[in-house]
Amino acid sequence: MTTPTLAGYLPGLPAEQVQWQTLTFGEGAQRVDVAVPHLTPAQLTALAAHVRQAGRQQLKRLPVSQIIAAIDRAIARLLDANDPYRIEAERLLSLVSGFDAEMVRLGLNTYLKTFRAPQLQRFVAEDFANPKLLDEFQPVVKGGMARALGPELLVHVWAGNVPGLPLWSLVCGLLVKAPAIGKVASAEPVFASLFARLLAEVEPQLADCLAVVWFKGGDTISESALFSAADVVLAYGGNDTLAALRQQVPVGTRFLPHGHKLSAGLVSSAALDAQRAQATARAAALDVVRYEQQGCYSPQTFYVARGGRVTPREFAQQLAGELAALQHKFARRTLTLEEAASVAGWRERQELQSFSQAGVELLGDAAAPWCVAYAEAAGALQPCALNRTVQVQAVDRLDDAVPLLAAQRDYLQTVGMAAAPHELYALAEALGQAGATRICALGAMTAPEAGWHHDGRFSLLDLVRMVELEQSAETAAEDFAPYKD
Repeated sequence: MTTPTLAGYLPGLPAEQVQWQTLTFGEGAQRVDVAVPHLTPAQLTALAAHVRQAGRQQLKRLPVSQIIAAIDRAIARLLDANDPYRIEAERLLSLVSGFDAEMVRLGLNTYLKTFRAPQLQRFVAEDFANPKLLDEFQPVVKGGMARALGPELLVHVWAGNVPGLPLWSLVCGLLVKAPAIGKVASAEPVFASLFARLLAEVEPQLADCLAVVWFKGGDTISESALFSAADVVLAYGGNDTLAALRQQVPVGTRFLPHGHKLSAGLVSSAALDAQRAQATARAAALDVVRYEQQGCYSPQTFYVARGGRVTPREFAQQLAGELAALQHKFARRTLTLEEAASVAGWRERQELQSFSQAGVELLGDAAAPWCVAYAEAAGALQPCALNRTVQVQAVDRLDDAVPLLAAQRDYLQTVGMAAAPHELYALAEALGQAGATRICALGAMTAPEAGWHHDGRFSLLDLVRMVELEQSAETAAEDFAPYKD
């Protein structure tokens, strides 16, 4: 029996006082045991008080530039293939998630580069025209001064569908100087734990300003203990999970949920000539394969315009070929019984539809670890079964896809585009009206830019409260100045 890998990060709480629970991932040579901390409500309350106090004494006093520099040093370590933290992250994320090891390696490189110093500076500048607002009172155009203050305690509740996901909200919290406690998911408890330890190593002033905990989903006693200590709760997960969490958040505590979303791709006839079609299909396939469509930004349907030298059906065939080729480079992870049943059920429904409806076709046999469902008549955007199942639907013009996307307005997020400039700009307004919050290139759907407005919201502004020092106070103060008389 090997010693379990320890997850969690608990500053101020001795490990011997903590009850640990072991989570097992994989089997045989690919098995890994991860010990996660199961704190009592009293321990959660004490940990929250410790982190909050450390945040006041350390994090709140650091200039944002110093915080960015610390994060940058940690990211540089994680981008170093020979660094022990990077080696451990690659090993554990592949074993815990089941994703192909090479996919994890390449995905980490792309993802981590988003958090280097220049990108973090853009991140801050995206939400604050004057980033010094996070450090001290600054003059504002209307008169007076203003200051942005982050929460005294920010609680993160993370999902485990995409490796490394916690880094987004972790970094956001740090940039607004919010001491934080993050609750990791049972499906992926390791990355946030590694990052917290690494950050404490590269910047000891932050060592007590961040904690990483675990408890089972639905543990309302632990949720209540943790949420009652928070100023802001930022949560990721399914809509039912978020609805249940909201019930545990006190009325005066801000709740920022990121729930279930759907994304799609649009392929113009301009991208379907003999030279561009194959590259377009390859970009679309990469968006499908990366992390097995587990992210909210992963495509589930491609709407493909007629009129190109390559027909929508031929594009579907090319996409199927690219998915087959990528299987040799990035093998699909082993599915759980529930996931396998979902894929099988989706395939069966598509197959039955192909028997009863002309122009519907299923590409990829039952043994293939991918499946493309093609339809000559497009319908409203619908979820597929994920795990390399995707729909390709033909439209006469890309404009025709807009109302089909708008049918899922409340859930629509990313739209990946392969289109000429005039089409892109003409469609951007309509897609925004349809509910899309992010429009990007096909092939970039799973790699959001630094500072993106997740689900159309401000990543940093949503976390702060603004304090205004009005001009009237400045003017009145002049009457009491020692030089007045």
